[in-house]
Amino acid sequence: GRLQHPNIVTIFDAGEEHDLAFIAMEFLPGRDLVEFSRPGNLLPVATVLSIGEQVALALEHAHRQQVVHRDIKPANVMFDTATQSVKVTDFGIARITGSSKTKTGMVLGTPSFMSPEQLAGLHVDGRSDLYSLGVMLFQLLTGSLPLKGDSMAALMYQIANQPAPSVRSLRPDLSQALADVLERALAKSPADRFQSGAELAAQLRRCVGSGEDASMPGAALATTGSVFEATHAFPHASENAMVATLVTPPPASSRGS
Repeated sequence: GRLQHPNIVTIFDAGEEHDLAFIAMEFLPGRDLVEFSRPGNLLPVATVLSIGEQVALALEHAHRQQVVHRDIKPANVMFDTATQSVKVTDFGIARITGSSKTKTGMVLGTPSFMSPEQLAGLHVDGRSDLYSLGVMLFQLLTGSLPLKGDSMAALMYQIANQPAPSVRSLRPDLSQALADVLERALAKSPADRFQSGAELAAQLRRCVGSGEDASMPGAALATTGSVFEATHAFPHASENAMVATLVTPPPASSRGS
């Protein structure tokens, strides 16, 4: 409720009535971005970059209020095609980063979009959200997640250890400048990523200004094989258990391609 920003859903009231907890929020036109993350139904590149810029600015505001979202993904971003406006929703697992009640060693979020440090149950800050935004932009541009595996262990190993591929390997029509932005957003180390939502937003705006095709959506892009894509909230796990999984490669038969 303390986050007041044009790109964050407005919370009007919250409380409890007859043992039923409730949240009253604004009604949002449009739909979430899930359907636009599939091959053959991708948005124009400039529209994706505009969405990314708006989400980055929303995260800049949240991070300045010491709130880390922890679950940025297409299902938690509402998009109104009529106005091209974006609203970030579902701060349900957000944590107040300065709170003494924040527990370490707990994993919350959606695995496919989680940063390496979040998967490991380590302390996360706003740069983890920016990594998740990078994954979301990669998927909106290509219809594919940057890192995948045929099991949870393989997926976690990929995120912890394998560099994300260049977006141009799937969309050679995209500029190298945009590929560089996504590469930095998806860096393994938080120190190598964008350090603020405002910085990422500025770079996305610069990509639009440099001439990314505003009219051409992604064509029907091929996907290979069936892979494990974790899209639901991940249960809590201890830091030690998660780290042990991350540093131990999965068996050869279960490793992702």
